[in-house]
Amino acid sequence: MRKLVYYIATTLDGFIAGPDGADPTGPGGFWPLPADYIQHIVTHYPETLPGPARAALSVTAEGTHFDTVLEGRRSYEIGLEAGVTNAFPHLRHLVFSRTLTESPDPTVELVATDPAQTVRDLKSQDGKDIWLLGGGELAGALYSQIDQLILKVGALTIGAGIPLFSAKATFDPRAWQLTDHTVLSSGAAFLTYNRAIAAA
Repeated sequence: MRKLVYYIATTLDGFIAGPDGADPTGPGGFWPLPADYIQHIVTHYPETLPGPARAALSVTAEGTHFDTVLEGRRSYEIGLEAGVTNAFPHLRHLVFSRTLTESPDPTVELVATDPAQTVRDLKSQDGKDIWLLGGGELAGALYSQIDQLILKVGALTIGAGIPLFSAKATFDPRAWQLTDHTVLSSGAAFLTYNRAIAAA
């Protein structure tokens, strides 16, 4: 069965964006993008690079992890404000929103129904794993459905911002097993955790 994977960049103190919710890697952003960090993504997760970055880096690799990306409206609108209607044209792209009534791009699917049920339906279909891009609010709504975490941990703290899971997430402690890790010379770490199976 396909897995829902929350593949996301986070600070050491657990934030995925600053308080304004803007792209931390964009103009004026605070997120460092050292060469070894970019190269690791190009080599291991090429499908998670946005289309414009893939073009700039001459990346054509299909990737082996994901064929579908899920995104909340606020995250999607960051791209829209930059003039990008579909940052991931090489993936099936679903945007969850109850306020957008018409997709700005024919290749982007708007979903106004229950995110958890949508993910359960996607998991039952054939294909590669499903990438939960974010943001924190959608991740909170899908907390119970996440099977794997791949955290791109930057060597920085910011003190306040948008957390990995929004405050609307239900309190539900879960155990995770570290199954892979890569620490880069620049200080960033890629940590993979699978959801631990509770003992019978």
